[in-house]
Amino acid sequence: MKRDRSAADTHDTVRIPPVYRAVMAAAGPIVRWWGRLEVVGLHLLPAHGATLVAANHDSAWDPVVIAYAARRRRHIQALAKASLWKNPVLRRVLDGMGQIPVRRGQADTDALDAAVQCLSAGGCLGIFPEGTRSQGKQLRARSGAGRLAHAVPQARIVCAAVSGTVDIARFPRRPRLKVTFFEPTPSPPSESALALATRLTAELRAVAPVPAAGRDPRDG
Repeated sequence: MKRDRSAADTHDTVRIPPVYRAVMAAAGPIVRWWGRLEVVGLHLLPAHGATLVAANHDSAWDPVVIAYAARRRRHIQALAKASLWKNPVLRRVLDGMGQIPVRRGQADTDALDAAVQCLSAGGCLGIFPEGTRSQGKQLRARSGAGRLAHAVPQARIVCAAVSGTVDIARFPRRPRLKVTFFEPTPSPPSESALALATRLTAELRAVAPVPAAGRDPRDG
């Protein structure tokens, strides 16, 4: 009897690296229990095929929380700042997860090529159009997300608006994490790479506004 594949069944078609699985398992108690994660619109994240996941960036926890929210559906390879690879232990973890180092503030063609290769092979790539954490400020989008979308036009674009991550470390106050997956508005003809990235950022921030930097005064 032929097995019916459900949308959430990725185990037969996607080989998720053991290190990636281990990191997701380790993050579970923090993200699911402590963070009380709520996931909305996961069905909009394609279970297969080239997918570009664009997300807002407010905390170092963002990529972990988004990956955990999507763990039953996709293995997300993310572009991460190259300085993280300076730590030998962290480097092994990041490489084992399939993450891609990118040098900020310069034209990193190696990172772009690796990202295009990931998408062209039908992978799922995560990117922050803002480039870095907001730290309480509204940042301008960078063109990277738009350039990738133009380089691999067959890739589906899905936004992942994440909120509550800045509160993870505000013990004893528990955060309320939320990841909302949604499809951006269709790209108009001849939209530039920067215009596309700017539009994605605006739509993400409409769902997940920039949180205030620092501790909440109510925390004492």
